Formats: sequence, C-alpha cells, structure tokens
Amino acid sequence: MPTFAYVARTLQGQVSQGTIDAPDERTALQQLRQQGLVVTSLRAQGGVAKAAQQSQQASLAATISRVKLRDMAVFCRQLATLINAGVSLVRALAVLERQTQNPRLKFIIRQLTRDVEDGMALSRAMAKFPREFSNLFVGMVRAGEVGGVLDDTLQRMATFLEKDLELRRKVKSAMTYPTLVIFFATAIVIFLSVWIVPKFMQLFTDLGVKEDKFPLPTLIMKRFSEFLLTKWYFLLGGVVAFLFAFSVFVRTRFGKRVYDWIKLKVPILGPINHKIVLARFARTFGTLMGSGVPILQALDTTAGAIDNDILSRAILEARMRIREGERIADPLERSRLFPPMVVHMISVGEETGTLDQMLQKVADFYESEVDAALHALASTIEPVMIVVLGVIVLFILISVFLPLITIIQDLTQSEAS
Repeated sequence: MPTFAYVARTLQGQVSQGTIDAPDERTALQQLRQQGLVVTSLRAQGGVAKAAQQSQQASLAATISRVKLRDMAVFCRQLATLINAGVSLVRALAVLERQTQNPRLKFIIRQLTRDVEDGMALSRAMAKFPREFSNLFVGMVRAGEVGGVLDDTLQRMATFLEKDLELRRKVKSAMTYPTLVIFFATAIVIFLSVWIVPKFMQLFTDLGVKEDKFPLPTLIMKRFSEFLLTKWYFLLGGVVAFLFAFSVFVRTRFGKRVYDWIKLKVPILGPINHKIVLARFARTFGTLMGSGVPILQALDTTAGAIDNDILSRAILEARMRIREGERIADPLERSRLFPPMVVHMISVGEETGTLDQMLQKVADFYESEVDAALHALASTIEPVMIVVLGVIVLFILISVFLPLITIIQDLTQSEAS
C-alpha cells in the first residue's frame, strides 16, 4: 500500500506534517479529513511505481474474475449481520472489502463504499453493477432502505441466494453422470471407428474379401470409419456451425420463446424444467413481497428473474390484469401454466394477507419435487445409457466379426471340397 506525505492545518490553525498509508490519494484525503485536518499538500512517497503496478494488476483481476453466487450470499449475510449489530454502512462495507478474497467483489465493494460515502443510496450504487446485482437484488435493497429494514432485507436476499444455489447444485449433480457417460461413450466409439475398424478392413482386403461381399453392418461401419478418417473436418464444422446458429437463434426474441417452449414441453425433462421455473417464480416473488416491494414492481422483477419467456409473458399479463383491479390468482389460472395448487395457495395468501409465506411454501414444495424428480431421472438414465452404449459396441463387434465368419465358412467349404 502506498505512503503519502501530507502537510495540513488543524482546526486551531496549527501546522501538522506526517505520513499516511492509503490505497490511493482520494482515500488518504478522506482519512485526513476524518481526523479534522485541512490538507494543504499531499504527495506520494516511495514505492509508488510498485503500488501503481499492483493496482493495475488488481484492476485486471477484477475485470477478468467473476463473482460466484456463494460469494454474493456470504456478502449479503455478513453485511446484514454487521448492520444489525449497529455498525455503520460505510464501516461495514470497509470490513467486508478487507476480508473478501474475490478480486471482482473486492473492487465492487470498494466502489460501493466510495459512492455511499459521497451520499449515494446503496441500492443506486449497486445498480451500477448489473452483472452482479440484478433488478431483484437492487429492488429488495431499495425497499429495505425505504422501510428502514435493510438488515432484514439482506438476510432474505442471502436466504434466497442460498436456496437458488442449492437448486442449481442439485441440477448439476444430477446431470454430471449422464454427461460423463455420453462423453466416454462417444470417445469409445470414435476410438473403435478410427483405430480398430480400419485394421480389420485392411485384413479383409489382404484376405481378398471384396467390398460388395461385406454384410450391411460391416459396410456401414466401413463408410463411417472412412468418413471420420478422411472427412472429419465436415463433422467438426457441422457441429460448430450448428452451435453457432443455435446460439444466434436463441438470442432473438422469437428464438428464445421457441426454445423456452421446447424446454417446457420436451418429454421427461420438460416437467422437471417446469417445476424448476415454478420454484424460482415462487421464491423470487415471495422474497420480494416479504421485503415490502410493491406488487406490480415485484411481478415485473420476477418476470425478468425466472429466465423463461413463456412464463414471463404470463406473469406480465397477470401484472396488467392486477393493475386493472383483478386478483393475482385469476390471470395466473387462465394462463394454464400454473398448476391448481399454486393458484390455490396464492389465492389463500391473498385472502389471509400471508402471500409471501404461501409463496415460500410453494417454493419449498417444488424444490423438493425437483430433487425427487432428478433422483428418479438419474436412477432411470444410468441403466438406459449403459444399454445404449452396449448396443453400439455390440454393433461394432458384429460388423467386424461377420466377415471373419464368412471367411472361415468359405475356407471350410474349400477344404471339404
């Protein structure tokens, strides 16, 4: 950390000289002003070049690195605890900046501290970093500031992030095994096709077996093997072109809507994805309502947070109907995208004034449903993948050994005659 030499005057007019350690000149000035000094001169001392280099490296790391969901949850939880303990917001942010290890989050907290010191609201300062602080995050913090319950709001946000992280972890865990099986199955098929099959084909050629005498499975494997060996770039180019075209398509409004519709309707995975979206809707909407966010703003934020255009449109349509005086449950029921249980729970919550609690119960229910469905899917998909891999390997073996059987039969007939 660089050292700055200063010349200043006290409130009594006395001259004061000395040095102070600070990350930059602005921070040094702020620290001296807090000590009641009027700075007349401030200059950096030795080690400035090294400090500038370290500052550039830290800035580069902050640009490249990303803030994980777990880091944000810990940040919310710790900030809520410090504020609840009576620590000022500026001091709490300074404490969190010193202890965080993520370069990007450290940079963000430093900027938040400076903006708050300059009199800016925390929610407005967070809005400068939309990649880390979503509209949901900023809206909840703004509601907490207005209601004077910032610590409670941050606790709710931390719980929301932890629940979301847990749900993501379950989905990734369930998909890990099938992904590994598909990867190794593909690697085995490619290895057999480009290494083993060509050797057998060369053996058949040496033995004088003509290609028109090959059985159909052997002919298929021969063509496939030749394609992989001589025209593999077509396959690679096709895969790259498909992925590029798909990514461009889903970025369009129409493509995103089609893709989200397919995710909801595809067999087996569609119902699971629907439950995931419903759990996220209930958790997000319930958290916003419990934090005091107005219902129209809460619905608007929720529509953008669930990452499914089909349900987002239904939520925005419900928002328009609510503005016209309808209840929440009625337009959601008409969309036919929300199960009767969800609609009924929301209706009961509206009638009893416990909408946020009902939504949290709905979120808990669907998260447990997702967990059970993912376990069932993993248990079902394991034997299916093994059978598929076995069938592929068996086909390759049959295609290789059928000509050998034909050759042996021909040799036996020749010796008999």
